[in-house]
Amino acid sequence: MNSAPTMTAALPAEHRERLIQIAREASFEAGTRLFEEGGRADRFWVVRTGIVALDLHVPGRRAPVIESLGHGELIGWSWHFAPYVWQLGAEALHPVRAWEYDAVAVRAMCAQDPEFGRSVATWVGRVVAHRLRATRIRLLDLYAPYGSGGPS
Repeated sequence: MNSAPTMTAALPAEHRERLIQIAREASFEAGTRLFEEGGRADRFWVVRTGIVALDLHVPGRRAPVIESLGHGELIGWSWHFAPYVWQLGAEALHPVRAWEYDAVAVRAMCAQDPEFGRSVATWVGRVVAHRLRATRIRLLDLYAPYGSGGPS
C-alpha cells in the first residue's frame, strides 16, 4: 500500500514555509500517547524522526495498529473537521521528534488565505482517504473470515 502524502510532497514550498514558521518543536518518548480516540483535536504534528502508531479502539480487544507513520507524515487530521474530535489514537513506538501545530491558528490561516486553505485541505483530504483505506484493510485482515484478500 502506498503511504499518505507527506507535507513536502503535498504542499507547495511557500505553503510549507508558512507552516514551518508557526511550528514548535515537540518530542515524545517511546510509549507516549499523543492522543486518544474521542479526545479534543486541538493540534497536529508532522514527524521529523521516529515512528508513531495509529490505533483504533475495538471494544473487548486490544487496539489494533492501523498504520505506522514516519518522516514527513501528518499525525492527526481530525483537527481540520468539526467537531474536532480524534477519530483514532496515536502512540510513539520509538522516540519521536515532530513539528507541532496549533489547530486553531492553522484553521485561521486557511480562512484568511483561500489558496493556502485549499492546499492544506487537499493535503489533509488525501491523508484522510489514505487512512480510511488503511483502516479498512487492517480491519478486514483482523476480523473478516478471509482477510482483505489483498497483498499484506
